[in-house]
Amino acid sequence: FLIGGSECTRRCDFCQIDTGKPSPLDRFEPTKVARSVQSMNLRYATVTGVARDDLDDEGVWLYAETVRKIHELNPGTGVELLIPDFSGNPEHIKAICDSAPEVFAHNVETVPRIFKRIRPAFRYERSLDVITQGRNHGMVTKSNLILGMGETREEISEALADLHAAGCDLITITQYLRPSERHLPVDRWVKPQEFVELATEAEELGFLGVMSGPLVRSSYRAGRLWATAMRKKGRDIPSHLEHIAHIADGIQDSGTTRQEARTLLNHGA
Repeated sequence: FLIGGSECTRRCDFCQIDTGKPSPLDRFEPTKVARSVQSMNLRYATVTGVARDDLDDEGVWLYAETVRKIHELNPGTGVELLIPDFSGNPEHIKAICDSAPEVFAHNVETVPRIFKRIRPAFRYERSLDVITQGRNHGMVTKSNLILGMGETREEISEALADLHAAGCDLITITQYLRPSERHLPVDRWVKPQEFVELATEAEELGFLGVMSGPLVRSSYRAGRLWATAMRKKGRDIPSHLEHIAHIADGIQDSGTTRQEARTLLNHGA
């Protein structure tokens, strides 16, 4: 679910969402999203949204209240919250963590050398600090890297190491797909073998869960990754969310998922 409107106060060169002055905040949106989750009978929901620098709290209430409403109306549903950086404000980050999403996600997306050009309103170190703050509040943390925007292979490894050092538990690694001709051109198409190598590298670094492939997106198999992280952290999965773990077990038993690069290589063989 995408909350906060259809226009973002920030611009990222890879993102299809328009930049502009957003509409006034819809204070009923958290309830609307929660009812949609209920009507769709979802076991796990990923919620993200636009940056709202026009608001005094940068949209923190909206994000946190959406988590609270989903849990209130859907006690058996896990929630993953993918947030902007909220300017790295510790009070804002605490308010998000207090809403108790199952996963606290903030996507770094790219490497330091090209970060400012591609995400001019964000800062690489600040994004890492947001993840660290989430980890320090006891959250299961997650991030994403998009490949094919001008980074080098060595820089990807460095970014993975930075993310792990910052306290990131889960990582997805994806291929950039250009939304339109006015967006950043694709620098390269990453081969499946490289995605497999990066998945292995991330696992060896100590990430608790990894999804890597050209068709992977940050929300793909999100419930599976959360359950995996909980177990590796030695945490009990709440009884009302055990069904997510059972589904994850079934996927795990069946091997890699369709979007993962390992599957592409296996089919090619």
